[in-house]
Amino acid sequence: MATVLVDAENVRRSLWPNMSGDELAERAAAWGDANGHEVSLVWEGSESADDRLAREVRELDGPVWVVTSDRELRERVSPYAERIVGGGSFARELRGQRE
Repeated sequence: MATVLVDAENVRRSLWPNMSGDELAERAAAWGDANGHEVSLVWEGSESADDRLAREVRELDGPVWVVTSDRELRERVSPYAERIVGGGSFARELRGQRE
């Protein structure tokens, strides 16, 4: 089982029409349950989502995946993430669409 950290706003806006936050949360939770992963959506808050993702990927034990299409963030997390998944690819998978 991996912990999957999702750059929520990045994924939500990866497809047209954009997913609502609720749709993303529901679909990501169902995907995590179906695939045996713990999914954590990371939104902007008191710290930027990018900074929080970069911090959490370093702090978590076990395999960690990061879902984002943000190039700078991908570079920041690549030394620590077992796998990096593109935001659009993940959104299409959540919606059951083929690429």
